[in-house]
Formats: sequence, C-alpha cells, structure tokens
Amino acid sequence: MREMDLILGRFADASIADLSDGELAALDALMEEQDRDLFAWLTGEAAVPPHADTPLFRKLAAFTGASPR
Repeated sequence: MREMDLILGRFADASIADLSDGELAALDALMEEQDRDLFAWLTGEAAVPPHADTPLFRKLAAFTGASPR
C-alpha cells in the first residue's frame, strides 16, 4: 500500500539514526505486518493488537499525528 510506504519511509528517514537496536528490531517486526492492518491501526479503524502495541508503534503513531485505539 503506497500510503504505508510513504508513512514508514518518512518515519525511517526522520528517526532511523536515533533508534536503538531494540527499536530497529521492533520496526523490522512492524514492517512484516500487513500494510492494511498497519493503516487501520494508525487511523483508528481497528484496535491495535497487543503484539503490535509497542513503544515503537506509539512513536510511529505520534510521528504521524495518529490516534490509534
């Protein structure tokens, strides 16, 4: 999904240098999720499942100005 490519690309460009090894691993795991799921979580269309509700996901949501539920 092009929207998620843009969102994740902008986030990575802005943040990757400051991410810890653990956050990089969390980003890799997040990127394995389906784009439609990520988009739904970020837009609040679907609840963020516990396995994805990580500090890194919350950092991504804050970066995008999203209000996931």
